[in-house]
Amino acid sequence: MDIIKILEYALEREYEGKRFFIENAGRLQNAAAAGAFKAIAIEEQKHIDFIAAQLAAQNAGVNAEMPELPTTGFFADRAENENIEQSLAESMVADLPVLRMAYLIERDFAEFYAIAASKTEGEAHRVLDMLAHWETGHERLFKHLHDKAFELYSGMPWGG
Repeated sequence: MDIIKILEYALEREYEGKRFFIENAGRLQNAAAAGAFKAIAIEEQKHIDFIAAQLAAQNAGVNAEMPELPTTGFFADRAENENIEQSLAESMVADLPVLRMAYLIERDFAEFYAIAASKTEGEAHRVLDMLAHWETGHERLFKHLHDKAFELYSGMPWGG
């Protein structure tokens, strides 16, 4: 696999993801979910910076520095610690499709990076595996938020 082509493609997808999170943060009715979208947009910028550095290093024929992976899932921990799910019932019904889309975007990112990592070796494998790990954390957060909101919504009496 051509790691440069993979990273160029990944960079474009990360820009799209960042745009999605920024645009939809302002549309979400639930403040906690909107805050999570804003935080993920910041994370997506970190991914953009990381991938751009990897591309520059590849083009220069050197290895780029690898950041340390966090030991815990910051966003998942935050969702649990702030009891986001308790505030979901108040305003999340309209947010369900956006949360579902966020989950699918992050799942697609995680799958893309994992598949690409499985077809590479060495430094390229490490880079793609790290990106897959990051995206899996985001995927878990949005799956949790969506599923909790859906559970609350499906238990509401008709008519809200």
